Amino acid sequence: MSPFLARLREIVGSELLMLPSVSGFVFDEAGRLLLARHGDVGLWAAPGGGVDPDERPEAAVVRELREELGIEVEVRGLIGVYGGPEFRTVYPNGHQVGYVIAAYACALAPGSAGPEPDGVEINDFRWLSEQELPGYDTTPWTPGVAPQAFAWWREHAR
Repeated sequence: MSPFLARLREIVGSELLMLPSVSGFVFDEAGRLLLARHGDVGLWAAPGGGVDPDERPEAAVVRELREELGIEVEVRGLIGVYGGPEFRTVYPNGHQVGYVIAAYACALAPGSAGPEPDGVEINDFRWLSEQELPGYDTTPWTPGVAPQAFAWWREHAR
């Protein structure tokens, strides 16, 4: 939890907070998606996190992927911005969050090391084809966004 969010939680407790966030839909050369298992909820989703005060969303996705998986990415474009009931989460500590997520298409930067989960926020990862995705226990929003991400990648991959 960022210091900014920790201060907010001191004031509002576990009440619902609407938070701007980012997700990095990272694709490899074979067009497979990097999916991460989030340790706090045990579900699979594209890696990402909150946007800090005064941080640009595109910079936030680069930072989050570096922090969570130790990878450097190139942002290729904005897939879309998403929100709604399926983006609400209640964490094990009772904190309620409604995310508005800017989803970015990304590729590993040349020379980047392979993913290495931080063991705190992310405890596992997989490279998956679109056909393999339904076999995973994902966040409620992943089935709605992932097909759009795969479609974006097929259309724009260079």
